Amino acid sequence: MLIKFKCPKCDIESSLSLADANFQGAYRCWKCHELFTIKIEGNELKSYQPLTQEEFDRQKEEVDKQKEIEALKAKFKKQ
Repeated sequence: MLIKFKCPKCDIESSLSLADANFQGAYRCWKCHELFTIKIEGNELKSYQPLTQEEFDRQKEEVDKQKEIEALKAKFKKQ
C-alpha cells in the first residue's frame, strides 16, 4: 500500500510503501532530513512528533533488538 503525505517542516510530498494500513515509528524526510515519529492509521497520517537524532537512534536500536528476538524465536521454534 502506498501512502502519501507532506513533510510538516518543508511541505514536500513523501510516500511510504506499507504492508499494513497502520504504522507508528520513526521517519526521516528525504528532502530536509528532519526526523519525526509518525503515526498512520487507516492509510492516513494522524500525528507526527519531532525527534532528536538520539531518540531516532534509540528507536532504531529497539527495532533491531526486536528483530533479533523474533529471529531467535523462529530458530528455536523450528528445532
